[in-house]
Amino acid sequence: MAKVQILDGGLGTSLQDQYNINFDSTTTPLWSSHLLVSDPATLQACQRDFAIAGADILLTATYQVSAEGFARTKTSAFPDGIPRSAAGPLFLQTAVDVAEKAKVRDDSSIALSLGPYGACMIPGQEYSGAYDVEHDSEDALYRWHLDRLRMFVEADADGDLISRVQFVVFETLPRLDEVRAVRRAFFDSGIKVPFWIACVFPQTDDVLPDGSSVEQVVQAAVGPMEGGGDPWGIGINCTKIHKLSGLVDKFGQCVAEAIAAGHISNVPSLVLYPDGSNGEVYNTTTQVWEKPDDSGDMNSRDTRPWEQQLAQVVNEAFSKGQFNSFLVGGCCKASHYDIGKLRGQFQTN
Repeated sequence: MAKVQILDGGLGTSLQDQYNINFDSTTTPLWSSHLLVSDPATLQACQRDFAIAGADILLTATYQVSAEGFARTKTSAFPDGIPRSAAGPLFLQTAVDVAEKAKVRDDSSIALSLGPYGACMIPGQEYSGAYDVEHDSEDALYRWHLDRLRMFVEADADGDLISRVQFVVFETLPRLDEVRAVRRAFFDSGIKVPFWIACVFPQTDDVLPDGSSVEQVVQAAVGPMEGGGDPWGIGINCTKIHKLSGLVDKFGQCVAEAIAAGHISNVPSLVLYPDGSNGEVYNTTTQVWEKPDDSGDMNSRDTRPWEQQLAQVVNEAFSKGQFNSFLVGGCCKASHYDIGKLRGQFQTN
């Protein structure tokens, strides 16, 4: 039987849908991370929902954290924006504190969530990878990600903040150069915990927004790299569930080829957390979820529950011998109810 761990679901959309929290780029440029500043209690309640539902790993509310985002966040204590020097001690520690307090089992884990540079742009560009000229290269993205990692390393004078997380996560990466950049940045950060890389495939084809193929993604993520860390896991997040089967097949084939070529010795864990939407697409301009006009496609759509479709992808990948261990959860619009039903699909304890 495949070893399966359960990840949590969409934190930002759960805060919106379950707790009536609203976000916009003007007043909450940190998006869901804004609750680290404004309302940690509600954030903890939302994360606890996922823990109670059976999540083995909780992601911290740091996906859109950045020095720029804090600088744009105005509060009564910081009317001109939160300076970097205050962000770490006051709010980055809060992210780990809240996630730890939300746990209901001692053996569950905390993962430090880090989105791509595009998630911190206004409007967000993680689904297009269309970055500004200052961040439109691997070296520029390396410097940006390294600087953000160092915010966490420097956040605690005692140096124990990172030691309290069991994973570091680079997720929703839309560009091949950013995959390479985060491996380099993680290596140079000196952080010594397992990390995973998850990419986004928002288009109708099986390529990244920048046009890179799955083969290129796997090579960039796990291939030999001097001065680059080797990920514990690779995979896909924030992608429509109907695309997973084909993508996972390609990921498995490419990993097998990398092993045969001697590029890697061990099969990484496969990380899958597709969005839990019912066909809705997030419009980064209007900042709302919109239902596309796909009436002509309704007859061919798999109407089974989300958790059954995801479990089938995992079981098929395991039966084909592509991967041995899996981390499975949900992204945008996947609620704690969905995660509870997903856990029921696997015999995990």
